[in-house]
Amino acid sequence: MVTKDIERQVSDGWALLTIIIIAGLFILAGFLAGLVSHAIPLVVLCVLAGIVWVVGTAGFFTLQPNEAAVLVLFGKYVGTVRVSGFHWANPFYLKKKVSLRRRNLNGATIKVNDLRGNPIEIAAVVVWRVEDAAKASFDVDHFENYVSIQSEAALRHMAMAYPYDDFHATELISLRGSTDEVSKALQVEVQERVAPAGVVIEETRLAHLAYAAEIAGAMLQRQQAEAVVAARARIVEGAVGMVEMAIAKLEESKKIVLDDERKAAMVSNLLVVLCSHESTHPIVNAGTLYH
Repeated sequence: MVTKDIERQVSDGWALLTIIIIAGLFILAGFLAGLVSHAIPLVVLCVLAGIVWVVGTAGFFTLQPNEAAVLVLFGKYVGTVRVSGFHWANPFYLKKKVSLRRRNLNGATIKVNDLRGNPIEIAAVVVWRVEDAAKASFDVDHFENYVSIQSEAALRHMAMAYPYDDFHATELISLRGSTDEVSKALQVEVQERVAPAGVVIEETRLAHLAYAAEIAGAMLQRQQAEAVVAARARIVEGAVGMVEMAIAKLEESKKIVLDDERKAAMVSNLLVVLCSHESTHPIVNAGTLYH
């Protein structure tokens, strides 16, 4: 059964406090007058009125800003008070206070396999608050623990739906390369899971993301190798452009005529110089290419 939050109005506490103080003074005066005049019925009446007076004082309660009180009468939910201040309600109401403030859930680091089956370590921070105090109180048991467990379950499911990294540059959403998209997807999934508890998820962020220890070294080598390959490819691309520009300039000036063999030798030498990982040492050729 789904509980619906019903806003309930209660009496102002200061007004009822004034009435109860005045009533207490009258009861005390009547009790003393009964004792002096030996009026037993008056004494008994004042004692009964005093019991009612004491019970009535149990109806006072206070609420701080962003706090709600769920009212229960003999096991039946009767409403929720959300207005902060000093209030008075039926003394027989059970008043369960629920904080409506924002809360941070710093999830523990968990180990899970990503979309490609690689073991990774991941953790998330979830910012949440209670919106429906009745649902949080009656539809789930210990809503704080409920939010924690469901957030971890959503994080596990989300981590298995994406790869840790997009090594093949196929523009897939990855945990490391698409943090904003992943965070939004996680927020949507956590919200769906905690909705029965009357909770609103305001933000989710990945707090920790790394390969598991058993494959961290191998993955680091892979990343380093890919970085080296990407850098060398960029160097080669730039070197080819410089060689083409050099040959074009020489042919444009028409001061030096290069046949195909000289062009090939020049291209080879320039590429070696430009693409070499170490400093090159030129060798002076005293002869010609043909001897």
